[in-house]
Amino acid sequence: MVKHIVSFKLKGTPAERLEVAQRFKEALEALPSQIEVLKAIEVGINQNPAEDWDVVLTATLPTMADVATYATHPAHVAAAGLLAGHKEARACVDYQL
Repeated sequence: MVKHIVSFKLKGTPAERLEVAQRFKEALEALPSQIEVLKAIEVGINQNPAEDWDVVLTATLPTMADVATYATHPAHVAAAGLLAGHKEARACVDYQL
């Protein structure tokens, strides 16, 4: 199994970033029913105003090849599109469990 962890830093006012983060979270949480290889996903919105990153997701997939399948799936591409124009930075780590 592979753990896929991604953090996002968004642009805008705190209210704008929160609105985008909430829409993104809802879209991501709908993906397990649409993408067979996605075994689980957890999405968190940062509650600590002293930190700079806004959203983190943790997904579980069987293989690294499945991470690529997930990344290019139309439902994931549509969810990621919600960040267009709002994403300042992205950091990702994929590791074997």
